[in-house]
Amino acid sequence: MSATAGNRTLSQAKRAKQDEFYTQMADIANELRHYRKHLEGKTVLCNCDDPYESNFFKYFALNFNDLKLKKLIATTYAGSPVVGGQLPLFEIEGLKPKSKEPYAVK
Repeated sequence: MSATAGNRTLSQAKRAKQDEFYTQMADIANELRHYRKHLEGKTVLCNCDDPYESNFFKYFALNFNDLKLKKLIATTYAGSPVVGGQLPLFEIEGLKPKSKEPYAVK
């Protein structure tokens, strides 16, 4: 990708307020597969702007049982629609597991 094309992509994402464009679910799954044993029984804090938009949060929520996590906590910014409440996980697009298989790179 040329520098101009990269800058154009970043500029488009900034205008669309799409800051998770660079954090792809497949990349998260591919990297975290190396740490599965280290995550077992742990609490994961996702320090994100908005858990509805964070692919890290979605990955951990989708794979909570398979990763044997103890707890999943997400932060949010003051203007988010989820401030002061709990997330209805199964109403978030992408958080309805299609099978019992954890999200993985094929």
